[in-house]
Amino acid sequence: MIETWNQSFSDAVIRLWNTEAVKDGYKELTGGSFNGIFLSSPYFDEENTFVLREEDGTVIGFACGCTGDDLPLGDIAGYITCIVLSADRQTDANYRLLLGALEARFRQLGKKQADVLFFNPMMLPWYIPGTQGHEHNNAPGVPADSRLYEFLLGEGYAERARECAMYLNLAEFSIPDEIRAKEAHAAAGGYSVGLFDPARHEGIEAMLQGFDNPLWQKEIAASTANGVPVVIAARQGQAVGFAGPVIRQESGRGYFAGIGVHPEHEGHGLGSLLFFKLCEAFKDIGTDYMSLYTGSTNPAIRIYEKAGFTTVKQFAVMRKAL
Repeated sequence: MIETWNQSFSDAVIRLWNTEAVKDGYKELTGGSFNGIFLSSPYFDEENTFVLREEDGTVIGFACGCTGDDLPLGDIAGYITCIVLSADRQTDANYRLLLGALEARFRQLGKKQADVLFFNPMMLPWYIPGTQGHEHNNAPGVPADSRLYEFLLGEGYAERARECAMYLNLAEFSIPDEIRAKEAHAAAGGYSVGLFDPARHEGIEAMLQGFDNPLWQKEIAASTANGVPVVIAARQGQAVGFAGPVIRQESGRGYFAGIGVHPEHEGHGLGSLLFFKLCEAFKDIGTDYMSLYTGSTNPAIRIYEKAGFTTVKQFAVMRKAL
């Protein structure tokens, strides 16, 4: 018996999550975090949230998807947030019931594809393996070692990319001599990399317009305007790249939105400098660790590894035409 969302299901779904989803590394849910991630999200849709129950009313499955025309790909794509089943009910038939319900809702809303990827605004935190409760704030796809991943492959979902989740304990971080040499070389070309200073840096908005990323344009502009630290690459005082913002989260994790170098200033090693200066800035404010994800074929992975990051988990970005 599959039903659309009703508030009365909350406690049972939280119990299901804390029994089953945690096996794939997801963080436990509380009433507050369940509300924060799902129910109070502006993208939550009762008609796109499903519960699978047995005849006696026992909740054995939960699935949630979301849509929004203002989201990346939102005009054509629906996002699969999660599908969770009890261990003894993880049959293809049960997965198919929940997945089919999500896909039907996407079609009803005029969507042409179903996606599992990092643009999903319902962010699911997960624990970093081998740590004492260190967590990342968002899963960028389906855990590549999960039962759900294997099921989606069988249902025609194509793996479009493999995201490597990477981790660094900042107690072990220091800037190597090689990067210091790059910094000196960049300085000889008129470039500097350091924390944003309104007395020394200008052109933030013009720099951000060089990136096709509305999140960066909004968040980095707001951070520099409001005094939140951001690492800036500049040439003669004009901003040409950024890394940040530099925010220590309550969990001890270093939060940052991204790193970008304006296309007109690529090729000077600024990306590497920005990243290492970002790590240094986090360590300076007492941040415990950093975590990030990047495509397995992204050349930047070598920069992260040079800083001491290791891959701790892999996620699959997946898509199916509806």
